[in-house]
Amino acid sequence: MSKRNASKYKIDRRMGENIWGRPKSPVNRREYGPGQHGQRRKGKLSDFGVQLRAKQKLKGYYGEIREKQFRAIFEEANRRKGDTGENLIGLLESRLDAIVYRAKFVSTVFAARQFINHGHVSVNGVKVNIPSYRCKAGDVIEVREKSKQLVIVLEASQLAERDVPDYIDADHNKMSATFVRVPSLSDVPYPVVMEPNLVVEFYSR
Repeated sequence: MSKRNASKYKIDRRMGENIWGRPKSPVNRREYGPGQHGQRRKGKLSDFGVQLRAKQKLKGYYGEIREKQFRAIFEEANRRKGDTGENLIGLLESRLDAIVYRAKFVSTVFAARQFINHGHVSVNGVKVNIPSYRCKAGDVIEVREKSKQLVIVLEASQLAERDVPDYIDADHNKMSATFVRVPSLSDVPYPVVMEPNLVVEFYSR
């Protein structure tokens, strides 16, 4: 369902990491960036470069969120009490598209965004077609009745490459999931190391 396959794999290769842990990622074969000069881009990064890479990786993981939107999420995380990096992860994982992906209703976060846009998802019984919709602990997210037999839904629920994290209680027989709580960084099953502290440093320059 995702239209972003080429871009998705470019993100992996640009980062030099298989950031979604997908078995078909080209990074599994060649750990360098796309294009004819990709193999020459392995120079030592400056502090700014390290921070920028951490931001690009985190932003790319959630479906290449637009910079303006990602910065707004960071600023909200910064305004909240507590650790800004932890707040940032909590806000990102509270997005409806992230929860639909984590619950294994679709196979990629890109597909989750399109799935929601097309009206296949409800929150607490009400149709929601905004991928960035922020869920609260206790919210029930469901695949709508007419969409439960879609091939992409049935295939995604059987994926062996990732598990549903414990802050989401998913029932694949009913195609529903409860957002149990807002997770911390250590709760989130990233296939690669994410460094929200470097993202905080990037925006705090």
